[in-house]
Amino acid sequence: MKKILLSVVLCLGAVAANAQSNSIEFEQYKLKNGMNVILHEDHSTPIVAVTVLYHVGSKNEFQDRTGFAHFFEHLMFEGSENIGRGEYMKTVSANGGILNANTSFDRTFYFEILPSNQTELGLWMEAERMFHLKVDSIGVATQREVVKEEFRQGDNQPYGSFLREMFGRAFVKHPYSWVPIGTLEHINNASIEEFKKFYDTYYVPNNATLSIAGDFDKKEVKAWIKKYFSTIPKGTKEMHRPTIVEPVKHAEVRDTVYDNIQLPAVMMGYHTPAQGTHDAYAVDMLAQILSQGKSSRLNKRIVDEQEKALFVGAFPFPSEDPGLSLMFGIPNMGVELTDLEASIENEIKDLQENLISEDEFQKLQNQIENDFVSQNSTVEGIAESLANYFVYYGDANLINTEIDQYKKVTRKDIQRVAKKYFRTDNRVVLYYLPKQEGKE
Repeated sequence: MKKILLSVVLCLGAVAANAQSNSIEFEQYKLKNGMNVILHEDHSTPIVAVTVLYHVGSKNEFQDRTGFAHFFEHLMFEGSENIGRGEYMKTVSANGGILNANTSFDRTFYFEILPSNQTELGLWMEAERMFHLKVDSIGVATQREVVKEEFRQGDNQPYGSFLREMFGRAFVKHPYSWVPIGTLEHINNASIEEFKKFYDTYYVPNNATLSIAGDFDKKEVKAWIKKYFSTIPKGTKEMHRPTIVEPVKHAEVRDTVYDNIQLPAVMMGYHTPAQGTHDAYAVDMLAQILSQGKSSRLNKRIVDEQEKALFVGAFPFPSEDPGLSLMFGIPNMGVELTDLEASIENEIKDLQENLISEDEFQKLQNQIENDFVSQNSTVEGIAESLANYFVYYGDANLINTEIDQYKKVTRKDIQRVAKKYFRTDNRVVLYYLPKQEGKE
């Protein structure tokens, strides 16, 4: 019953947050141990999001020991000195909450969404795994099997190896060359001491941002934060922060991947700038022109008019360092991959040679504004955005002002980045084919 009530409350929270037209107010401060705290108080619904962002992802690993950050995403749910093994999720669920985590190249993010009267529980549990996590042989062995199964599922899922195959070819120097799930061999060969060292290095208050949004009393929450987090000692081990810059590309990389699929696909990855830069905003807008909505260029022209594809899309892949903007197409029956690729290239060429119309540009700006509101339509979304903006950009108030960065992008900027980044000699092209074709 509690789960049903929370689901209803979450829906109401989304509606209420969507309706707000004022800027998102928040308070930010830092504890003496270096932990950043961001608080957004909102009494519209009786729920609260307790989140912790650790500034560690696969980028912080070493080439012979990949997958650690993703592994800890799982291990951090094992339990602590004061929370029994397997009790973490049960405790949150029993108290009417939901929880999850995710790992990227650049960060690991944990969140709990709880009834507001369980805010203290969420804070205590996050403090427990920050300071008292169990890193032992039983937990490591258990999560090794979980990660193995996740790896197998990814490989068995159609196109599930896409990111690993794409990034592995696109990056030769930068650690984006391996994806967060890493390599099973590295996880299998790592010792308990290596895992403990990784935990002691990165899962410390001075590498964490605690972001809380929702229905709480600020004075009370500050007292709980002091109680549970202020006594956790600051981490002292040196963190690996790679400064490697991927060389500029001047030659196209092409390859064929034989996968467990029925339908072939063409995939492209273009090297694009780091998130937060002016060009990154322009690249994001270019991708929306190509593939956001049924009236987007790729969908309207290639799927509907030319009938060459079942699906085609463009996806900027935001990252802290320069990364990739991806494109993905599945052809209709009888359509060659080369033909579909040429049609996608024609749409890119059109953007390179011609300014988009004023009408299309206005429509694009409207979409951007709508997306900007939608991403902060829940308390969890607000908490995550505040943490992301602070960690990546050093300015949590971008939650209110980032839209201005998009507004600075002109039609000429979109044409310019199309020419600058979406070059054939700046990309990786993969043809995905059914495994049986590779045996012929």
